[in-house]
Amino acid sequence: MIDSMLIDAFEEEKKQAALDSLKGDADAQDGEGMSNQPVVYYPTDGIQFPEETFENYKGDQYLISFFEKLYQLETTGKGNVRIAYYGDSMTDGDMIVQDLRTSMQEQFGGRGVGFVPITSESAASRNSIKHEYSGNWKSQSYLNVKWPKRSFGVNGHVFFANDTARTEWVKFKTGKGKFNQELDNPTVFFGSSGNKKGVVAYVSGKDTIRKKMSTSATLNTITLSNGALKGIKVDFHQADSIPVYGFNFDDGKGVHVDNFSQRGNSGIPISKFNVPLMNAFQDKLGYDLIVLHYGTNVLNYGTLDYKWYERAMTKTVNKIHECFPGAAVLIISTADKATKYDLEMRTDSAVVPLTKAQKRYALNTKSGFVNLYQLMGGNGSMVKWVEEEPAMAGKDYTHPNFKGAKRFASLIYGQIKQGYEQFKKLRADKKPVASPTDSLKRKTDSLDAN
Repeated sequence: MIDSMLIDAFEEEKKQAALDSLKGDADAQDGEGMSNQPVVYYPTDGIQFPEETFENYKGDQYLISFFEKLYQLETTGKGNVRIAYYGDSMTDGDMIVQDLRTSMQEQFGGRGVGFVPITSESAASRNSIKHEYSGNWKSQSYLNVKWPKRSFGVNGHVFFANDTARTEWVKFKTGKGKFNQELDNPTVFFGSSGNKKGVVAYVSGKDTIRKKMSTSATLNTITLSNGALKGIKVDFHQADSIPVYGFNFDDGKGVHVDNFSQRGNSGIPISKFNVPLMNAFQDKLGYDLIVLHYGTNVLNYGTLDYKWYERAMTKTVNKIHECFPGAAVLIISTADKATKYDLEMRTDSAVVPLTKAQKRYALNTKSGFVNLYQLMGGNGSMVKWVEEEPAMAGKDYTHPNFKGAKRFASLIYGQIKQGYEQFKKLRADKKPVASPTDSLKRKTDSLDAN
């Protein structure tokens, strides 16, 4: 399944191509010329990463705000850092993300799987949390609905408990994982509505606790327990017309990583996010880094020219900055994919052109960049991953298995950690910025000396 906005973006490119031809295709020339231009950074808070080339671009300069939050967490033990990890089927079932989350929490602290939607196509295959729900929930997804009844939540979905005959419910239990042994501070997120009768109910010990859903704000929350639970089942009563988004589980400190994966997604639907609602999510959750891990579905579109995708994703990243003020952005490229050519499995011809397009929009939007294709071994690497023993990818020559996902997470975390360690060195070496008072004092002292 491919999202409808991917098709729209491709069709729009046909119109754009005609305009480009009239102006001499200057955009295409500029894009290709990037490889010869040095990437030079300006200092941010006195910190300046070394210049790079387009070929080796990582853009750690644009992750300084994120690195600073990690540094404060590491040195003071206070506060928290939150990451939203958007992806496609590569991260389905919390693949890759669960291992990245564990690595982050091992170094910086934190417990819990973060934000979980009401329903999920990958709930049965997810190990980091056990997730069940009734079959009468109504939902809309940004993958195939352009104009939802109510704005999509931070995970790209909106859910409704509109069945007046049968109660909608959702159930969570602790899953596997070093830091997933408890459900900390379960909190339900829902939107505004004229319905003032909605109630959530759950059992605690021998008591059934009912809490009213106050729907007056753009985004509303109810924390169902201020402690840690092993499991919880929540019923929604008289909640029709109230947009429900999901539950959050975290201990409020350390690092938390939310997995917002959806099969078939190109990343472009994020551009449909409602800015005021996302601002409200940002106020409550406080994202420091937004990760965009896409490309699998774009590779399947039968083209080697990705200017159309580059343009569409540039708009998407710009929308992210509107939605989540202050958050840094990290683009993760497509991994290798193998296709049969003359009876031999080889790297698909679209992989390198797409990777370059992803790097260009990362650079143009001042985002960090992880070249996953190169990190996993470059040309021919997916064939090796599939055929080696034990295998690290499936026979579709596209998706990793659990072993491969763990390896991907290690590669991604390794680059983030490398950038963070370099940031700490640059931070320690930076010269303090003189205040106006200090400058005036030095000038006065100089005059007195004369």
